[in-house]
Amino acid sequence: MRATILERIALFACCLGLAAAAQASEEAGLAAVRDLGRLNGNALACGQKDTAAWVRVLMLNHAPKTRTYGEAYEGGTQETFAAHGRGEPCAAPAVLAARLDAVTQRLKAALPVPGQVPQGHNSPAESVPNAVVPRYLLQDPNGRAVTNEDFLGRFQLVAFGYTSCPDVCPTTLLEMKEVLKLLGDKAAQLQAIFITVDPERDSDQVLREYTAAFDPRILGLRGSEALTRRAAAEFRMRYEKVRDPAAPPGSYTVDHSAGMVLLGLDGRAVVRFAYATPAKLMAERIGVLMQEGGPHQFPRRR
Repeated sequence: MRATILERIALFACCLGLAAAAQASEEAGLAAVRDLGRLNGNALACGQKDTAAWVRVLMLNHAPKTRTYGEAYEGGTQETFAAHGRGEPCAAPAVLAARLDAVTQRLKAALPVPGQVPQGHNSPAESVPNAVVPRYLLQDPNGRAVTNEDFLGRFQLVAFGYTSCPDVCPTTLLEMKEVLKLLGDKAAQLQAIFITVDPERDSDQVLREYTAAFDPRILGLRGSEALTRRAAAEFRMRYEKVRDPAAPPGSYTVDHSAGMVLLGLDGRAVVRFAYATPAKLMAERIGVLMQEGGPHQFPRRR
């Protein structure tokens, strides 16, 4: 009887500890989102469009789509926007950038995106358990149809973005280029893919020139709006157009999920790399998987 009582007490204490940890995590997440909103209000009031765009990407990628988090973000935005309306001076760009970096680190630690390991873990990437094959039907810059089955027998490193993206996409493609470089001869076993989420403006020629500027081995893919949505959903990537009411028609940005997804030899998603994962770490992880994969034989159509 005594042992049973002690076990119940231990279990109860454990549950209390888990509940307290969960509450602390949620409080940290809400605090980070509120501060993100404050930065958004600052950026909007001071005309810092690049900062505002990056804030929206962070909010889209990390914050749970609940009323509580939405209110925290809006409250922070309104707070600083109103303060600037009362005469508070705008922060210098360097100061604003430092604040954004600090909030970004807090946000990633408290609210990691799906597939991203929270800070403090050993790896910035996460294996995808029970992974399915992300299916897509798009076209390359030459107008040829491309499907997920065209690269069976090779690894695929896939990113989503658009050519007018001011910061996230160029950074991602530079990382992709560096991964190919670090892999050396092994890069022949990897197909790097960039799927545009802005097919309205990213024509075949625009996409071809954009990816070639980073590395000619990066294949740009595009499709109709419906097929692009389908592909993004298959990879669990989100995106949406953001229009400024004061901007001319056709002028908009696109908020989208960042990071890259690695597909294995059989086309299954095996690793999701968080945005800004060092290229060296990605190349090392991919190299290990290539070595473990062995001489798998699949039909090669391309």
